[in-house]
Amino acid sequence: MSGTRQHGAAVCMCGPSRRVHRAGPPAPSVGDTGRVSTSTSGVLVLLGAPLGNPEDASSRLRTELGLADVIAAEDTRRLRRLLGELEVVPGAHITSYFEANEAGRTETLLEQLYDGKRVAVITDGGMPSVSDPGFRLVRAAIDAGIPVTCAPGASAVTTALALSGMPCDRFCFEGFAPRKDGERRRLFAELAEERRTMVFFESPRRVAETLRAMAEAFGADRPAALCRELTKTHEEVRRGGLGGLAEGAEADPPRGEITLVVSGWTGPDASEATPEAMAAAVAALEAAGTDRKAAMKEVSGRFGVSRRDVYDAVLKAANPE
Repeated sequence: MSGTRQHGAAVCMCGPSRRVHRAGPPAPSVGDTGRVSTSTSGVLVLLGAPLGNPEDASSRLRTELGLADVIAAEDTRRLRRLLGELEVVPGAHITSYFEANEAGRTETLLEQLYDGKRVAVITDGGMPSVSDPGFRLVRAAIDAGIPVTCAPGASAVTTALALSGMPCDRFCFEGFAPRKDGERRRLFAELAEERRTMVFFESPRRVAETLRAMAEAFGADRPAALCRELTKTHEEVRRGGLGGLAEGAEADPPRGEITLVVSGWTGPDASEATPEAMAAAVAALEAAGTDRKAAMKEVSGRFGVSRRDVYDAVLKAANPE
């Protein structure tokens, strides 16, 4: 992730690179290249990068950047800027590893692992493989019996979740919503009754459209938070209903890296939607002056069932067997 960064205390790792090998013979396994890993195979290291503020970098991150023989970076320019901010002078060969070349470059990196190299993967911010390059190489290394380790670091998912004010005890990460309107609508329809807090990534160019689609699927009043530029100079968290956030994103388009946090569905459990309960709810609304059609629509939404189910419940109550 890009953004304004501040200099902090740093450690310079300027010595020659070091290779770390697995102790003892590895389990023989054949990777995509058809080769079998040996005791001289290298190590794949996933590096958790700061989201924006370099002071969030761990000592382990600095150490691994200095130890690596090869650093595969989502954006080599951003990596070099981070290295300068951390005052790390790597002895590694630096190569690009992003969405467009990930499939082809994975084989090259796997060959370097077979040759005993310590290969580090780093993205613009957060953890590799989480909506970022890395999964293909991790899977290939595991299949080949090559050791994989991780230097944990910042996560936009958990950072946004903590800042949102939404329940954090149970949540699900949905990544980027589909770009095509039909696919996006189908996904949100499937998630409409998801009870866990949901976390999404989104582009600033599509965030207003996505929020509008969420408001239609989840309800305009569903609580949510729009978190942008986390840990950076212009960090901002907008909280409110999905409808209001959509209007705000249209009137004042947010910029930078965006993470959306949406409250889970809080409707009744399916066990509560009994015919007796639904018929009683309709009768109560009618007694208060609501016409039957509107009452059945409201009860349908309240219990999370179809209007046909509510109609059948009212019909059954009026004509008991």
